[in-house]
Amino acid sequence: MKSFINVKPESHFPIQNLPYGVFRPRHGGKPRIGVAIGEYVLDLSVLEKAGLLKETGVEDRGIFDQPSLNPFMALGKNVWKKVREILQHLLNEDEPALRDDPWLRRAALRKQSDVELLLPAQIGDYTDFYASKEHATNVGTMFRGKENALMPNWTHLPVGYHGRSSSVVISGTDVHRPKGQMKPLDKDQPIFGPSQQLDIELEMGWFIGLGNERGQPIPIKNAEEHIFGLVLVNDWSARDIQAWEYQPLGPFLSKSFATSISPWVVPLEALEPFRVEGPKQEPPPLPYLQKDEASSFDIELEVYLKGKDMGHSQKIISTNFSYLYWSMAQQISHHTVAGCNLRPGDLQASGTISGPQKEKRGSLLELTWRGAEPMNLYNGEQRVWLEDGDEITMTGWCQGDGYKIGFGEVTGRILPALE
Repeated sequence: MKSFINVKPESHFPIQNLPYGVFRPRHGGKPRIGVAIGEYVLDLSVLEKAGLLKETGVEDRGIFDQPSLNPFMALGKNVWKKVREILQHLLNEDEPALRDDPWLRRAALRKQSDVELLLPAQIGDYTDFYASKEHATNVGTMFRGKENALMPNWTHLPVGYHGRSSSVVISGTDVHRPKGQMKPLDKDQPIFGPSQQLDIELEMGWFIGLGNERGQPIPIKNAEEHIFGLVLVNDWSARDIQAWEYQPLGPFLSKSFATSISPWVVPLEALEPFRVEGPKQEPPPLPYLQKDEASSFDIELEVYLKGKDMGHSQKIISTNFSYLYWSMAQQISHHTVAGCNLRPGDLQASGTISGPQKEKRGSLLELTWRGAEPMNLYNGEQRVWLEDGDEITMTGWCQGDGYKIGFGEVTGRILPALE
């Protein structure tokens, strides 16, 4: 499959991808919905008004002339599939409807550099999981010792907590260093001030499309039908604030100040060619968490750090989504088994994704082993935790035969704490 729009092999956005996003032109105009194709954004509100999305379930409803993807997400898998098929048809190199219509092309195609990308959804609820066994083992070893690294429940259920959706921000948003209470080891009483142990968490997130009724769990065999698409997530973490506050109810201020996500939502269908088996689960999970089919994906993930005195960024992490012990389907099934209702636009995240080698650890906490092994940067600096001015960039992609299914980037820069 090839588009009439020239797409470079290294681009994250070939015709096989077509991720959805919300944008507005930089010269003015209201937000609307588009898909990324190469260096362009295809304005779906223009196609909708031109009558090119007939018989998809979205016609005459203004679904794409909206400031969020929520109404489209709520229409379900069959509509998503039909719209995707039509978009791939219209962008195909052999289809003249869009290719040979100069007016329509000018109206519908915009350079990505000419638009502002916005949060893709109105996020009602945000749930963060703890689904990487390597990450959980590393953290548990640091704080409880190797023999007690994993809590007794960890291999039986996907551990998670309800996060804060109001502070989910789009890529490129600066993040001020958070303040809070901390209890240094050499102090008898807690102190208040800016976090000194500010960290990143390399995660993937997925948006819920069609939800479920309260009291009606989502069976694991149907769980993926509720996933609209995936994004990159950096769930910033203040480790010193968290260490003091997390008992007995878990993280609070240490995680609620900001969570950054990438702007393009990659449809789950685009990832199908890259479906793989996840790690073997021992002991076998309870029946409601068992799924016969492969339920992970081969997504390469990288993290780059650029300090304020660095001329260019340095890669510090390289890992893979497939290391996750608990799958997205298992996390959704467990989330709803007690009767919780999910809604269109809800965001769920994997928790930090780590692999077996040091360079595959998805946080500074693990990379520096809680400060015992500082990270060396090419300009002679070291890092244990993030410093003011540091910019973090996360990226991810699936490698196809001559093309990539990519997620773009999620970036964020640390600013000093507010007075």
